[in-house]
Amino acid sequence: MKVLLVNGSSREHGCTDRALREVAAALNEEGIDTEFFFIGNAPIPDCTACGSCRKTGKCVFGDVANRLAEKALECDGFVFGSPVYYAHPSARLLTVLDRAFYSCGRNFAFKPGAAVVSARRSGTTASVEVINKYFGITSMPIVSSTYWNAVHGNTPDEVEQDKEGLMTMTNIGKNMAWVLRCIESGKKAGIERPELQRERTNFIK
Repeated sequence: MKVLLVNGSSREHGCTDRALREVAAALNEEGIDTEFFFIGNAPIPDCTACGSCRKTGKCVFGDVANRLAEKALECDGFVFGSPVYYAHPSARLLTVLDRAFYSCGRNFAFKPGAAVVSARRSGTTASVEVINKYFGITSMPIVSSTYWNAVHGNTPDEVEQDKEGLMTMTNIGKNMAWVLRCIESGKKAGIERPELQRERTNFIK
């Protein structure tokens, strides 16, 4: 089993990375493989609602969003990390998730996900809720911890001082490993995924 840890920060080795590595360490201790996925800091185009992905199964922009969607197919769980900007996750993470989930949500469905954020001070719970919405609309079990999924600090060294935040990251990893093992046990016991109904409407019909 493998968990993909996605870094939605512009800084590859900043505070968000420190939080994700604490989660990864706990997963590894539980026997779960991990892989890091850095979105990068190059400009990322937003979804243009062109509808091309409905025909091709992938986003028309051949960039990091498609690479994430392809990588998701081989992974069993996900941790999406972001710094907090104006009580919100980074725009680059949300842009990538918008396009990856819209074009290839099937690659994420029924696999557990966790949101992790880093902040100097505030806006953490609002940011976690935004990321959690991708899980809620894609039939993904949401992995929680023993406190809000956040670390505090303006630098990785300051994050090291947030002992409760790092403990929270460790517990996310342990909970993720437990959920993955439960899913694996269910598969071995013959428990199949539910067949879900699909119908699209709008508010006037």
